[in-house]
Amino acid sequence: MYDDVVAFIRETFGTDGKIPLHEPRFRGNEKAYVADAIDSTFVSSVGEYVARFERAVADYVGCGHAVATVNGTAALHAALVVAGVRDGDEVITQPLTFVATANAIAYCRAKAVFVDVDLDTCGLSAQALRAFLERNAEVRNGACVNRKTGRVIRACVPMHAFGHPCRIGDIAAICAEWNITLVEDAAEALGSRSEGRHVGHAGPLGVLSFNGNKIITTGGGGMIVTDDPGIARHAKHVTTTAKRDHQWEFAHDEIGFNYRMPNLNAALGCAQMEMLPSFLAAKRRLAARYQAFFEGRSERFLCEPAGTESNYWLNCITAPDCAARDAFLKATNEAGVMTRPAWVLIPSLAMYADCECGPMANAERLADTLISLPSSVIEDSED
Repeated sequence: MYDDVVAFIRETFGTDGKIPLHEPRFRGNEKAYVADAIDSTFVSSVGEYVARFERAVADYVGCGHAVATVNGTAALHAALVVAGVRDGDEVITQPLTFVATANAIAYCRAKAVFVDVDLDTCGLSAQALRAFLERNAEVRNGACVNRKTGRVIRACVPMHAFGHPCRIGDIAAICAEWNITLVEDAAEALGSRSEGRHVGHAGPLGVLSFNGNKIITTGGGGMIVTDDPGIARHAKHVTTTAKRDHQWEFAHDEIGFNYRMPNLNAALGCAQMEMLPSFLAAKRRLAARYQAFFEGRSERFLCEPAGTESNYWLNCITAPDCAARDAFLKATNEAGVMTRPAWVLIPSLAMYADCECGPMANAERLADTLISLPSSVIEDSED
């Protein structure tokens, strides 16, 4: 039934073997930089490549500061701590996201509140966010309070799903109006822009991920980005076990985390950043091929939303219904072409079943119909 899809993807990737969803590409200075880091003996979180990688990412994103961490989940957890999220607070996020988004909230002993997404962005809906706040919240003494629970809604974490920017400008304006700290989960969105501006710093804090399946990788790694030097200092402090600066003493002034990125990983990241422009160009060519192939079919290709530029980290389609999605997944995976559904909605997981949810019609529809397609950078499409 889907033989033509399998044939097209095999032709596109030029292989009769198994086609992964997304694999890394190492064709630049990766080996040379990692070897140099080894030769320096600075292989842990102290080393010149860490600072160099942070500066490269900050410059690319267009923000003032970047703080490297061991992974994207650690970056989000630390960002929420720096944002002031504490035990008993609430944090609004979306139900359609990787579980790490909700886990980072739980690490702070806060409660996630789930608000619907937009169908075209797959990310948090500004309209649904405003409707939830107007229905359930009020500002008291400068804090946004959930009238139903009495808890402070301290932060909002929209996630730019699959690299497609959500309507972050509208979300930022709503958060400012309601005195909610905006923390952008841009884990999948390095290279994505909204209204000409790179995602990740529409609010005080944003986070990126460099996991092995991301558009660039450091093996494992994440980054906190911010324009605020005070926030950057605090983020670096809490991710370095909150150790006070001293020549020999080990003194710590708050609960901190051993979250700093090792120099070896940062060396890999520096080389990957040099390749990022060619990766992004290749991604857009692959997206154009997918879009043309699925034109006129029952499946709908998800294009970048109007006013945005997506990195097309994962190319996605939506099937007409859940049965069609499952048939597509079965046929492609049995043929050795890795395709995947969207994540299981977070409120359906046992550990988050007691969290408050707004209406989730769009998230439920995407969870039932979305399919991610193989999206690695293609050999013959690199600049």
